[in-house]
Amino acid sequence: AILDRHGCQNYFVDAGGDVQTRGWSEPWIPWRVGIRHPVEKDKVTRVIRATGLAVATSGTYEKGAHILDPHTGHPATELLSMTVVGPDILEADVYATAAFAMGRRGLDFIERLPGVEAYAIGPDLVASWTAGFDAYCEAAAPA
Repeated sequence: AILDRHGCQNYFVDAGGDVQTRGWSEPWIPWRVGIRHPVEKDKVTRVIRATGLAVATSGTYEKGAHILDPHTGHPATELLSMTVVGPDILEADVYATAAFAMGRRGLDFIERLPGVEAYAIGPDLVASWTAGFDAYCEAAAPA
């Protein structure tokens, strides 16, 4: 919002791995945001074409099991990562954390939110995503 108020038309803000984009990286070329593979650290599982979007990921691969399942009080273990795409970085981060804590049910939660999509990777390295997620991505690649 601050950058918008100051007239910035094209930007990519990295806030500790979560990003907010606006405009283009080059004329008519969207920003590219990779979703990091949760086990193979030098690989990405999908690439999002982001223009005016936020991308936030919650998972265990950076900080370990730090997100708790509110029903058990124990670390959430049903997923390795949950990435959320939406218009605002704060909302995307909140939704990614909440959906991660819900496990695979988190995709159903995200599916009901307008303008928000998600991509989850389980401990078996099988990826699942919401119905509209592919529209934001380059060609699909397996997790």
